[in-house]
Amino acid sequence: MCRSGRASVVYCGWRYRTAPVPRPRPPQRSDHPAVRLNDLDERIVHALAEDARRSYADIGSLVGLSAPAVKRRVDRLRETGAITGFTVRVDPAALGWETEGFIELYCRSNTSPEAIERGLKRYPEIASASTVTGEADAVLQVFASDMRHFERVLERIAGEPFVERTKSVLVLSPLLRRFSSGSPA
Repeated sequence: MCRSGRASVVYCGWRYRTAPVPRPRPPQRSDHPAVRLNDLDERIVHALAEDARRSYADIGSLVGLSAPAVKRRVDRLRETGAITGFTVRVDPAALGWETEGFIELYCRSNTSPEAIERGLKRYPEIASASTVTGEADAVLQVFASDMRHFERVLERIAGEPFVERTKSVLVLSPLLRRFSSGSPA
């Protein structure tokens, strides 16, 4: 089982390219000390999470700061690792990913989170992967073009040497997707 004594999050984003492209290592929790956001920084992060293209002046009007003051705070949040990047949200169906599902991985004994991450990196269909509590060792979010494609991905993942068994569920309708960051409110 994948029990390493420490929590580990595995990031495996899905790509829209046909050829494999080297991916930079995402920030890990140990790269930066934990940063606690004050109320003002949290409001700035929420504004950016809703729309990363929002101007510093617009954010400043929301939080009561000048545009240069917002920029300084955003720069500091990036330097400390509280903000790890800016991105775009795309409807997966617009890119041909019509089927979404989750796969629970049950690993063979002594499988480390790092071994799981290494084994899953080559699957562009995996949008996210995380080690979890409970019976499963990891949960994967998978996008595929159709049911047959999802089935092929599931079979390939189940065939990985570190995988003992899998359990999958398909998404019928997404009910809620939150993209904002920070505390819910």
